[in-house]
Amino acid sequence: MKDYQSADIRNVAVVGHGKTGKTSLLEACLYNAGANKRLGKVDDGTSTLDFEAEESKRKMSINATLAITEWNNTKINFIDTPGYPDLVGEVLGGLAAADIALLIIAAPNGIEVETEKIWATAEELKKPRAFFINKLDREHADFNKVINDLRAKYGPNVVPMQIPVGSEASFKDVIDLLTSTDDSVEEAKGWLIEAAAEFNDELMEKYFEGEELDPKAVQDALNLGIASAQIFPVFCGSAAQNIAIKNLLDGIVAHFPSPIRTKKSGTNPKTDEPVWRKSADPFSAQIFKTMVDPFVGRLSYMRIFSGDMKADSTYMLANSNGSERVGSLFTMQGKKQITETIAHAGDIVVVAKLAAAKTGDTLCDPKSPIVYEKISYPEPMLTMSVSSAKKGEEDKVFSSIVKQQDEDPTITLRKDPETKETIIAGIGEVHLDILSEKIQRKFGVQMKLGEPRIAFRETIRKALKVEGKHKKQSGGHGQYGHVWIEISPKNPGEGNEFVETIFGGSVPRQYIPAVEKGTQETLAQGVIAGYPVVDMKVNLFDGSYHPVDSSEAAFKMATSIALKKGILQASPILLEPIEEITVHAPESYMGDIMGRLNSKRAKILGMGSIGKNVSEIKALIPMSELYKYATDLRSLTQGRGSYSLKFAHYEPMPEKLAEKIIEEHKKASEDKD
Repeated sequence: MKDYQSADIRNVAVVGHGKTGKTSLLEACLYNAGANKRLGKVDDGTSTLDFEAEESKRKMSINATLAITEWNNTKINFIDTPGYPDLVGEVLGGLAAADIALLIIAAPNGIEVETEKIWATAEELKKPRAFFINKLDREHADFNKVINDLRAKYGPNVVPMQIPVGSEASFKDVIDLLTSTDDSVEEAKGWLIEAAAEFNDELMEKYFEGEELDPKAVQDALNLGIASAQIFPVFCGSAAQNIAIKNLLDGIVAHFPSPIRTKKSGTNPKTDEPVWRKSADPFSAQIFKTMVDPFVGRLSYMRIFSGDMKADSTYMLANSNGSERVGSLFTMQGKKQITETIAHAGDIVVVAKLAAAKTGDTLCDPKSPIVYEKISYPEPMLTMSVSSAKKGEEDKVFSSIVKQQDEDPTITLRKDPETKETIIAGIGEVHLDILSEKIQRKFGVQMKLGEPRIAFRETIRKALKVEGKHKKQSGGHGQYGHVWIEISPKNPGEGNEFVETIFGGSVPRQYIPAVEKGTQETLAQGVIAGYPVVDMKVNLFDGSYHPVDSSEAAFKMATSIALKKGILQASPILLEPIEEITVHAPESYMGDIMGRLNSKRAKILGMGSIGKNVSEIKALIPMSELYKYATDLRSLTQGRGSYSLKFAHYEPMPEKLAEKIIEEHKKASEDKD
């Protein structure tokens, strides 16, 4: 491949709702640019970009994929991203590497949920945006309606660059508004020129005075608006019918920003002071994606923000003050590697087998250190227990998941110290299903997902005195321990307390630590349902001993007997963990969300508006009611809702629900015996 300088590179993240034809559009771009000899199709499995087994099976993109195209002496780095909401991590990585987001809209469907969400994310990142209205050949495709909806939703600076010729089955071509002299497109052309004129006073003056405009001045003003994320051009066509794809490629080269304009901020890791990088500055790059291959190892996709990157070189890993040896340097056409020896600022490259660098890390010239801010990913909402489907392969399953975390930072894995379960969290059910398929294919192990155990607590509601005696004689030394203890409830959250008020040596001093240890162990194991007993005071006030047969072990046993008996008599109850949940969603869904929360025993704390058409509900909700709430909320809000959790406190569980858990524990204990 030709050596492209920064000014001749375009980095485009292709984003949008699922099934809008993002991958099909890029297959058409590759075909028209001569990169592929045939037009790849997603549905028949011939796609260059959807090459993984899970993608072929589901007929949808799962990974962000790099596709390079050469057009009009320009290198276009396309990043094809998934449209399914569970795979948002791939989209965020693609946006971090690109200079512009190209949102694909299916003409028959118009603006859909993921279009709205990605627009909002790109707006937050101040990322330039453009649109491509696809599937204009389909039934119910209405270009004018989509344009009017876009302008109504996102403002008058959403401007068409092209107008379709024909509609639905008769759609055959597009008219370029910048060059057209056709009177029938005068209104749309006026929108375009008015938007561009905002960035050139002379142009605006000439336009309103009806003077002839210099096409170059219009284009320059337009490009300035696009690069500053203030003008949002709209292209159109049909990927499936290969109509107007060359026009789109022309538009990308002519109007999309080149990375030579990029100025990126970071931090000097040695001084913590803010620093900036322009394309001409010393080398720096950030990893925006990692692919894990059991045979090749890790492939690190990185965007170069400044300077040149060369093969067979060593660079600083600024996040850890270490270094990384870069061997081969290449770019990717789907899964096909294309070797490069040097890449310039603004380009996207791939490096294999970096020792320590992970997604979000910065590589740079050691003489000019910089760390770029990590890519921000959403918190995973769906939590499940994970284990091995096959006994004895637990370590293999967990190590495989850890490797996949390099590839997908939206997955978390932790060990719950209370329930002893390993807990995995992801964005949604499809996300975790895909993860399961991937690790089975890549590493030959199968994980098993389930509902996580809840870390309940036990406590008592009344005080009483109780005796515990352990006496055993079986030849030789016997065992003898005898205690009287008083148990009493404490205030919620105060914890457990052990005291002793022994008088007259009824329990010798050397055995009191054994009684305390027996108390701690028994309370930790639980009595009514196998969960820790909390907020209880234990007072050892009397007992007896045998000069020969008493021992620490005997007193521990006597303590356990007393506590188990006493707790069962002291009105024991089960406590459940309560989370504070914060739900964000458009106002129109708030009634349904509140109704569903009420059905899950939630206590609404408040509701308010937090932005344009976005409301917030805060509530207290039992953790046991939250299993698969991520799926529930997505269904209620058509994917527009999100939530976060924060532990609040423990409170008594309703008696009927508690009885069921206690009964299950009792049955499990009997089965074990």
